[in-house]
Parts: sequence; C-alpha cells; structure tokens
Amino acid sequence: MAGHSKWANIQHRKGRQDEKCGKIWTRLTREIIVSARAGGGDINMNPRLRLAIEKAKAANMPADNIKRNVDKATGNLDGVTYEEIRYEGYGIGGAAIIVDCMTDNRVRTVAEVRHAFSKYGGNLGTEGSVAFQFKHCGQLVFAPGTSEDKVMEVALEAGAEDVVTDDDGAIEVLTAPGDFETVKNALEAAGLKAEIAEVTMRAENTIDLAGDDAARMQKLLDVIEDLDDVQEVFHNASLDQ
Repeated sequence: MAGHSKWANIQHRKGRQDEKCGKIWTRLTREIIVSARAGGGDINMNPRLRLAIEKAKAANMPADNIKRNVDKATGNLDGVTYEEIRYEGYGIGGAAIIVDCMTDNRVRTVAEVRHAFSKYGGNLGTEGSVAFQFKHCGQLVFAPGTSEDKVMEVALEAGAEDVVTDDDGAIEVLTAPGDFETVKNALEAAGLKAEIAEVTMRAENTIDLAGDDAARMQKLLDVIEDLDDVQEVFHNASLDQ
C-alpha cells in the first residue's frame, strides 16, 4: 500500500476483520485441516500448521477444537476434504485482486466468486493475470513510533530480506516465506511485537482510490470476503477512507 496511507489502510483492514469475527473460526478450521493434511499433524515438523494453530489460539479457539481438526486432517476422524484454489481478477480502477479459497465444491466456489466480481464492478481474470504484481513473502508491520534502528538491527540479524519505513512512520519487515517464523520469533524476543505478522501476497505497486471509487472497491472486497469459501483476499488498492 502506498506510503502515507499504509498505516491507515492496515488499521482499517484489521477493523473490518474484527467485524467479521464470526467467520474467523471457520477460516482457521479450514487452514488447520489443509495444513495438517499437507504436512502432517506434528507442529514441530509443520511450520504452516504451527502458524495456523497460533492464529487459532489468538482467536480464542478452544484446544479441543484445534485437536479435533488436526485429527480430521490426519485420518483419525472423518472429515470434509478441502482443496485450495486461487482466483485472480480486477477491481475498480483496474486494481489487482487475488482471492484464495478453500472449498469442497470447486464449481460452487468459482460461480460465487465470478458473480461477486461481475455484480460489483470487477472482472474475474485468468490464472497469472495479476499475481505477477504481488510478492509472496513474510510481512511484519510495526506501528509508527517503533524504534527503526532496533527493528532493523534485530530483523536483519535474524535473516530478514528488507526493512522499509513508510512515510507515515510504520515499519515493515519483509522476509522470505521460509524465514518468517525465525524473524518473527527474534523480534518478539527483543520485545518488538508487530501489529500485523503474516505470510502474505504483498503488492509491489499500488493504485490510489478515493471517493466513490474507494467506496465501490471496498464494497467489492467486502462481498468477496464474505463468501463462505474465501480464506484470504489480497489487493493493490490504497483506499482513501
């Protein structure tokens, strides 16, 4: 997201996610199941599952729920089989959008995603149509006022790829996906707690949208995020809220 509005956009996104907390457990459950099925149920050997469980605990998911979902994925209990699908498209003003889904019915999911794009001013694209505009990376964002020198020293020592200070004072630490957990742990051990800490698709460049265009883009994003099978939505729009 673009310089001056990055922190405002991050806080806005967190607020929208909090409003939709009822969906969080559903999304986390699917992530736990898919992670455990792909990499096994041992969190010491499966960093993706380890991160999913960490997020589930932060969202106050009971330990019994977490264990049951891991057991479903590893064959100890019967459960639904989910597959991961990524859709790419364009929003208002040509903004790029990536939609990551987990579904037990691919036909249903693509129909719902296509309908959301077309009804609210976007266009569903083909595979690879916008992904090149994003970088798959670990991202940790610290609030304005955090010591830039301390963040940079600890992050780079732990193996981060880059530390970026935005115009509004927010500090971003960027890592390779495989190094995310190591860098995050090092920063936390140094007393540096990120406001956002995730492996994400980070937009390489942004499109500024304001007024009616920003409102229309937010509506499109809200509709897509509310779809049952949608796990994550990434975009390169900087919205002037």
